[in-house]
Amino acid sequence: MNRIIMMASAGQTAANGTTTQGGVLGVLTMIVPLALMVLIFWLLIIRPEKKRNKEMQNMLNSLQVADEIVTNGGIIGLVVSVNKDTVLIETGSDRTKIRVLKSAIAKCNTEHEAPAEVVESAAKPKKNKKGKTEIR
Repeated sequence: MNRIIMMASAGQTAANGTTTQGGVLGVLTMIVPLALMVLIFWLLIIRPEKKRNKEMQNMLNSLQVADEIVTNGGIIGLVVSVNKDTVLIETGSDRTKIRVLKSAIAKCNTEHEAPAEVVESAAKPKKNKKGKTEIR
């Protein structure tokens, strides 16, 4: 039994004892399906997750005062102030203020016309080819 296993692992057939030249083909038949699985995994799981993370980071960076947000805990409130890592929100008719981490914000219900970065870059003066400054 051990001899059959050793012969098969050495590239020989158990029936006639001749050497087969399928070593490269055997490796390819193992690598190609594995590479396809990795590609499918990347397309279906990793790429969409990166896209979602980028959208979430853009939303957190574009938070402004008076935006309506929803936290992961389900608290709905209006943004009173925005700091680097935290946001102060006002919730309820009794104007209760709660400080939450930006990472605890699930979504922003306020629609913005353009992200803050785009607005800032559009307002910057740009030089044309002749060296004149234009404001777009």
